[in-house]
Amino acid sequence: MGPVQALRNIVAGGVCLAGAIALGGCFATDPAATDPLAANPAVSTQVAEGVPPVTTPTVQRDADVQYYPSDEPLRLAIEHFNRGNYGIAQRYFRDAVEKAPKDASAWIGLAASYDHLGRFDLADQAYRQAVRLAGETTALLNNRGYSYMLRGNLIAARRDFLKAYAREPNNPIILNNLKLLDGSKRFIVRSPDTAPPDVQ
Repeated sequence: MGPVQALRNIVAGGVCLAGAIALGGCFATDPAATDPLAANPAVSTQVAEGVPPVTTPTVQRDADVQYYPSDEPLRLAIEHFNRGNYGIAQRYFRDAVEKAPKDASAWIGLAASYDHLGRFDLADQAYRQAVRLAGETTALLNNRGYSYMLRGNLIAARRDFLKAYAREPNNPIILNNLKLLDGSKRFIVRSPDTAPPDVQ
């Protein structure tokens, strides 16, 4: 589970718990359960008559779930990337890696954004950083293979796609990229009669 999903779970859990607390007060039959003054008579002497005590229900959150400063920019980056707004996505991914330099997912997303913008020099830097942080993950191999294919480096693309395929042979994205690669390779093989004319 990624940090953005964990954040959503915290928010959803907090709403559910707050609702349960509110409903729990409606069904209590013991006066001590609904009236803090009845449960602790010492408190009633310190509160002015007719003024209810101030109580704030608290929600305990799972200590294992963390909020990271890169969560919001990462969410926005993914959203814009999926819409095809690669320039905007690149800015949000860059913001995410600046706020959390050890977030390999943000580095991979930044590299993919640079690929779509044709900034392969910057994409290579982002891929190298992601490899330092998380190693050659399946997602990284697939994305980097696609990057090499965009550049026309079909040998490096096939190497990365085959490594990714060995890990996840049923992944439809990897299979599709291998088909694209094969199509690209067939496309550039020309017969001698289709060679371009000499231009002088």
